[in-house]
Parts: sequence; C-alpha cells; structure tokens
Amino acid sequence: MTPFDTIESAQDYVDLLLEAIEETRRDVGADIRLSAGPGGERRAQALQLVALNLNKLSVHVTKSRRILNDLRSLRRLLLEERKALSEAEFESRVAGAA
Repeated sequence: MTPFDTIESAQDYVDLLLEAIEETRRDVGADIRLSAGPGGERRAQALQLVALNLNKLSVHVTKSRRILNDLRSLRRLLLEERKALSEAEFESRVAGAA
C-alpha cells in the first residue's frame, strides 16, 4: 500500500509532513537564536529565509489537509447517496415484481 491509496492514507502522510515541518521550524528558530552573535549575521539571515519558506510550506500543507478533509466528506456524502439510490432501486424492483 502506498501513502496515497486512499484519502485517509494521504491525510496520514500530510499529518506526518506537518509534524516534520513543525519540528524543523522549532530547530531553525533555535539555530537563529544561537547565531545572533557577532559574525553570525549572514547565517542568521539565511536561517530566517529558511524559516520564512518553512512557514509558507506549512500554510500550503495545511490548506492541502483541509482539501483532503473536504474530499473525504464529499466522498462519504456521495457514497451515502449512492447507497440510498441502490436501496430505492431495489425496493422499486421488489414492488414491481409483486
């Protein structure tokens, strides 16, 4: 089974990705504080750019997570409608046979 066989498995993957992003953001924040001394200005600027890009990535992945939730909800809604239609067809066939 691959990470994207189902919407739920894709959601699990996205959740793991978000955890990794958050952990990295914390690490980068700590590195920024450590490099704040003299001579570390260039490194601090580079780390701030990394932090900015991690923030953007986090926003995009969070949006993807919401989209997956919407798709899962829509799938459930459609499957229930299909189930209801199948039951109605069955009942009409039974009534027609009687």
